Order: sequence, then C-alpha cells, then structure tokens
Amino acid sequence: MKAIALAIPDLVLVEPKVFGDDRGFFLESFNEAKFQSAVASVRFVQDNHSRSAKNVLRGLHYQIQRPQGKLVRVVAGEVFDVAVDLRRSSPTFGKWEGIILSAENKRQLWIPAGFAHGFVVLSDTADFLYKATDYWAPEHERCILWNDHNLAINWPIDGDPVVSAKDAEGTAFQVAEVYA
Repeated sequence: MKAIALAIPDLVLVEPKVFGDDRGFFLESFNEAKFQSAVASVRFVQDNHSRSAKNVLRGLHYQIQRPQGKLVRVVAGEVFDVAVDLRRSSPTFGKWEGIILSAENKRQLWIPAGFAHGFVVLSDTADFLYKATDYWAPEHERCILWNDHNLAINWPIDGDPVVSAKDAEGTAFQVAEVYA
C-alpha cells in the first residue's frame, strides 16, 4: 500500500498494491495494520455502498456532530470525488481537493472527520464504497450546495448534474455550520 499526501493536510490518496495476471487481479482493499501505520489510527464502524448513474452528483455532505472519517473507493465505473476542508482552525479552511477514483485505477481516498464530501459519476454507472469512522446520524447531517460560488469546485461535467432535492437545497458555504 502506498500513501500519498495531497495538497490539503490530512487528505491521503491510498494506492493498494495490485497483483495481476491473465486471470485478473488481487488486491488488499483494507489492512488495518498497514492503514494505521501509513495513514491514520482510526476505527471503522460502518461500510456503505451506493450505485449511481452518469452525472449523478451526491454531496456535499457531513455530520456536524458525530463527524465521520471516510475511506472511499470505486469498484465499478468512475467518479470525481471531492473533499472540502470545514475545519475553521485549518490553514486550508474552505479549500477543496478533487480526485478521480475508478475501478481501473483502484485508488482510495482517506477523508478525515472535519470535511464535507461529495462526488459526481463520470461513467455510465458507478459503484461507490466507503468505510466510516462513526455511524450515520441523520439528525446531525448537513449539506453544502454543490455549486457554491465561494467554493468554486470545478466539477468535470457538461450540463446540469442529477441531484437529490436535499442536495439542491443545500446551505451556502458562508453560512454553513463548520468545525472549530
């Protein structure tokens, strides 16, 4: 496993070691000891799986209480994955990082607690998996507008994405609840 630091401190791109031959491939999708040694010492309590169609945009989601760290990956298709730093004390507060995750590149992204998260599907469909460090708590869930002009996320899509009613009514970044 290779851990690659990104421009925003604490975000880490994880590249698993892939063993392939004419039969296919094998990789360790998660190894607690290696992850804790190279990335972060955390405990995952919930795994989630979503499938979405092309141009579906989910996010930008976070939990203001019981924040979740997430290790995300794509096992079918391709997405543009985004993490936004919501830690007011951070020098990168309000900055975002976007990474292509796909079944082909097999990369994973570690997003620690304190970030909003979202993605848009670039392929016909995508199966998106993530491990979370806390349980989903809908009463604490918040959503920032995916197209907030202050964040200026450069989503690689043509036209309007497909978003849920909740995501379409997200909060502007300037007035959103954030972390200390």
